[in-house]
This record gives sequence, structure tokens and C-alpha cells, in this order.
Amino acid sequence: MSDNNRAARGEPRVALITCADLPELDPDDRLVLEPLAERGIRVEAAVWDDPDVDWAGYALAVLRSAWDYPSRRAEFVAWADTVPRLANAADLVRWNTDKRYLRELAEAGLPTVPTSWLGPDADWTLPAEPGEYVVKPVVGAGSVDTGRYDLADEENRELAAGHVKRLHAAGRWVMVQPYLTAVDTAGETSLLFVAGPDGLRFSHAVRKGPMLVGPDYGVDGLFRPERITPRTPAEPELAVAERVLAALPGGPGRPLYARVDLIPGPDGAPMLVELELTEPSLFLAHEPGAADRLADAIAARLG
Repeated sequence: MSDNNRAARGEPRVALITCADLPELDPDDRLVLEPLAERGIRVEAAVWDDPDVDWAGYALAVLRSAWDYPSRRAEFVAWADTVPRLANAADLVRWNTDKRYLRELAEAGLPTVPTSWLGPDADWTLPAEPGEYVVKPVVGAGSVDTGRYDLADEENRELAAGHVKRLHAAGRWVMVQPYLTAVDTAGETSLLFVAGPDGLRFSHAVRKGPMLVGPDYGVDGLFRPERITPRTPAEPELAVAERVLAALPGGPGRPLYARVDLIPGPDGAPMLVELELTEPSLFLAHEPGAADRLADAIAARLG
């Protein structure tokens, strides 16, 4: 059926928002195209900074793989404010694209990784506790500009200091965290949620293997490759994820989707690494029915 005929039939248009490097969407996101078509929804990939896109012409615009925004965050969040029917909403995008939201969640009593926050003018001193640490910018995606350093090693100390200095020279805030060694054994658990009739509902989970094997040597592309396998989350992980979602600005009923990333802390209890509301990989390929659940959530937003 032609686009004109489909429009004449009143099929709603939905944009899946991507970036210029992935104009046809990430392969995982393409898995939702057929389920949406089966529900009578006309889907188009749209690049977020394409000036020719008429965002007002979509019944819903769903953020997916806009992974080039970190170097242009101000432009990105200003653009989000202009999209009439954006999922997730522009204020959530603004809040979630600066990882200082983790400080707010920690202050609310949620178990987050202990973090030192360093503004561009701040001096960095070595942490009092020895061990391995992660250095990364507060605005970033795909583990780009992220490094792991053993601060007991003199060369690593110099590399870490240079990493902080390089980010500061670019006017960027920096976060420094202890490296959670459980990621090397248990891995990281990513819990995926999609909207249901009564708010976000758990859909599926995956295990992400360790990615940071040493200092930051740069990333060729938009993200570091990940080793992903399906996972059944433990009850404590589900409980922490539900607490995190309950603390969302405006409550857990607002987002179309959310991803909660957890790693066991030193005592084995799950700790929040990131809450992804803007452009997370949803790992649809790793769970039967995941693409259908996302399609149902999108269809419900159109209803």
C-alpha cells in the first residue's frame, strides 16, 4: 500500500528518532517496525537534526538512536522542546541527559554508585581509597570518553589525571566512581520497562558484560561494542528498579520506556549505574515478545 493510500485510511504516523549516522535505525530498533505495521501504524525513521522533518505531522515521535547528541546537548534538548508529541517528554530528556540526575536519586535514598562530581574549574585529587576508578563525562552515551584506571599504578594515575584535564578543557563536568568489580563476574543487569495501562511494566532483562578493560583509548563510532545475553533478574534487582522508577520526575506513569542498569555493590546488593530514559538500547532481539510489547505501548499512546 502506498503512503498516500495509508494516509487516506487514517493510519497514524509515528517517527522513530535516530541520528544521521543511523538514518535507517539501529538493527535492534527495526524489530518493532513489523509489529507496528500489524497494528495499523505507519512508521518512519527520522533524524533528529534534519531541518526538513515536520515534527508536528507525527501523532507520536519516539526517541530511539539519537546517539550523537552528547557533543551537542544544548542543541538537542532545545530541539526536544520543539517536538509536540515526544516520547519520552522533553523535560525528561533535559533531566536524563546530564548524569547529575544520579546525585538527585542518591539524595532521595536510592543505592547509587558513590560519585565525585567535578565541575570544569574543579581540581581533582586522588581518592583516599586505593583501587580502580572510572572517569567519564556527565553528558555522554555509549561509554564514549570513559576510562578505567588502577590508581595504584603511577602510569594509570597520570592517564586518569590527563583524562579529567582533557574533559575539563572542553568545558565538561566529570564524574569519578569506584570500579565495581562484580561487573567482571556477575555482569551488569539492564532491566527494560515499557508503558502499560497502569504505568511502566517490566518487559525483560539482559546481562551486559564488562566493557572497560583499561584506560580510555577512544571509541571508533557512536558506542563501545557490548556483549549481551538474556537474563532473569533477581527479586532485589526488580525491587531497586521499581524504587528508581517511582522517583522519576512526575512519577513512573510518564515514560514510554525506561531502562535501569544495575551492578552488585561490594556487599552484593544492586546499585544503580544509570537510568536510561532518552535513547537506550532496548535489546528487543534478546526476548521473545519484547518488540510486540513496545508496539503495544506505542499504540496505546496513540489511542
